[in-house]
Amino acid sequence: MAVKHVDDTNFEAEVLQASGKVLVDFWATWCGPCKMQGPIIEELAEAHPDAQVAKLDVDEGPDTAEKFNIMSIPTIVVFENGEVVSKAVGVQQKEQLEQMLGL
Repeated sequence: MAVKHVDDTNFEAEVLQASGKVLVDFWATWCGPCKMQGPIIEELAEAHPDAQVAKLDVDEGPDTAEKFNIMSIPTIVVFENGEVVSKAVGVQQKEQLEQMLGL
């Protein structure tokens, strides 16, 4: 499944109301480490087409970032049935992301 781009307007529908696990990459265009994380997120989505993967630019989704206490980026958060089940700050390798999703 392709990476979904979410923001404050569709986060609830795309992530919180989704069934199963959803991995969300909180990032920004000006963030150097986020630019390193991006291709890893894309690789994860390509390798696991059934995984639900989303990206939220904190500049386009400031309310959502604040709601989930995103203080540093990149931050990866895995939601399951609308609840946070795991969180990691900093660049994560594909294997770490797979573990977070239980793949």
